[in-house]
Amino acid sequence: MKALQGIEGRVEWAERPAPEPKDGELRIRVAAAGINRADYLQRSGHYPPPPGVTDTIGLECAGVVERADSTGRYQEGDRVCALLAGGGIAEYATVDARHVLPVPKGLSLAEAAAIPEVYATAWLNLFRLGRLQPGEKVLLHAGASGVGSAAIQLCKAFGNPCWVSVGSAERLAYCESLGAAGGALRNVDLDSLRDFGPFDVVLDPVGASYAALNAELLAVDGRWVLIGLMGGREATVDLAKVLRKRIQLTGSVLRTRSADFKAELLESLHQAVWPLFEDGRLSPRLERTFPIDEAETAFQTLGSNAVNGKIALVIDPSLD
Repeated sequence: MKALQGIEGRVEWAERPAPEPKDGELRIRVAAAGINRADYLQRSGHYPPPPGVTDTIGLECAGVVERADSTGRYQEGDRVCALLAGGGIAEYATVDARHVLPVPKGLSLAEAAAIPEVYATAWLNLFRLGRLQPGEKVLLHAGASGVGSAAIQLCKAFGNPCWVSVGSAERLAYCESLGAAGGALRNVDLDSLRDFGPFDVVLDPVGASYAALNAELLAVDGRWVLIGLMGGREATVDLAKVLRKRIQLTGSVLRTRSADFKAELLESLHQAVWPLFEDGRLSPRLERTFPIDEAETAFQTLGSNAVNGKIALVIDPSLD
């Protein structure tokens, strides 16, 4: 089969042995795969896969079950999407059957491929680790990203007003169209976020450059969930504010979580979030698809930081 590899800062669609499913796994014939910031970092050599995980790029995919697992959870031919630690951008992918969900009714396989990673990330970090309660206020940095787009929609669906930081007025308008109450532009008027705070939860993929601001904007007993380091890893923070406000800082990485943790997370996602796709309250926000032979162009587009929502690579269009 062919699979996507990161080679010297580029991606290559190269021949690899087809993966054989282990006990409890199934094999998916992949129709499409979403690409994420973590994939971009792996391509650049900055985010290697966890020990024991394939070096094939890809944390999410969708397709049809080509070989079912012994539990009978899915049958051959079922339309599914999956969360993986790696290996999703390939003609075939093997995955723990518990990390697979049915494609929501009404969605194409390309749309479904853009769901698992970002919605699992947003659900975990806002509602599980962030313990978000109805009516609490949320600040989402990088609000127009894939995770940000998912987070805005989840906040709207569950009754949480949210604000964003973004890079342009066009991206702010995009976030507001999804349900954000407002926001501020990076490098222009971030200080205006004070007018909307204090915030109960901050979802932060930026890190160091926003650390002092986060501590200032959080409410008493606020939760700051750090999921990325786009703005650097070393920060200066006034710890007196952390003490006085009883701020809780949580670092969170989904990729390296245990198989059991991911299984429980995806089951909760299936129960609480999947019905919202089927009634139209949530959307994959798939901005653009690329054929797999244009994978490098797709990664360059993602790296431009000008994408609203998600990008997916179409691997086998005959399946949809």
